[in-house]
Amino acid sequence: MILAKNIVKKYKSGDSELVVLKGLDLHVKQGEFVAITGRSGSGKSTLMYQLSLLDEPNDGEILVDGINILKLNNKEKTQFRLRELGFVFQDYALIPELTALENVMLPLLMQGTETEVAKRSARTALEKVGLVEKLNNLPNQLSGGQQQRVSIARAIGHNPKIIFADEPTANLDSETAGTVLKVFQELNKEGQTIVMVTHEKDYASVADRVITLSDGKILETTVSEDKFLG
Repeated sequence: MILAKNIVKKYKSGDSELVVLKGLDLHVKQGEFVAITGRSGSGKSTLMYQLSLLDEPNDGEILVDGINILKLNNKEKTQFRLRELGFVFQDYALIPELTALENVMLPLLMQGTETEVAKRSARTALEKVGLVEKLNNLPNQLSGGQQQRVSIARAIGHNPKIIFADEPTANLDSETAGTVLKVFQELNKEGQTIVMVTHEKDYASVADRVITLSDGKILETTVSEDKFLG
């Protein structure tokens, strides 16, 4: 599903240059749950941004489902992100004035989906994350874990090829984090491809495969045998 070759990302600050990613090669199979972990500053979130078209590397090649995404123009990249990818962030990124149902409907409406169809798809997505009874609640009427589950529902509402999750448990206590991670595991069992960034090794172990970064390079890749469920 994802094939990345020789990914280099660097930033300039005045006369100095910081190389964050140093020629990474990476692959993710369809239906796989991959966690990217490492210490702060190792480049894990930067790598996810390159793979998900939220940023662009200075060098390298990235294929997603056979498409060289770096060769798309800006309009095509925006459409690709909107239609093919789903995103979950640590701060939930929900619109406070919209209900849970409306937050999940929004990306569908942006794609041109008819309102009633978007409503049905959003309701189904919220059912999958166990929040069907919270359809009409505003974000401030939900706990942190519930808000994150709404953001997951929003990410899966349009049946994306890949979900990218950047530190999705960072603002949650361990029990709530376990609940959120179980949602990811259930989605993965249904065939959803997931790439998750986390600095918590215990949380990374819910994935099929764990990629550990250090100083902009892949330090090791391990296959999880005893998956943590919180």
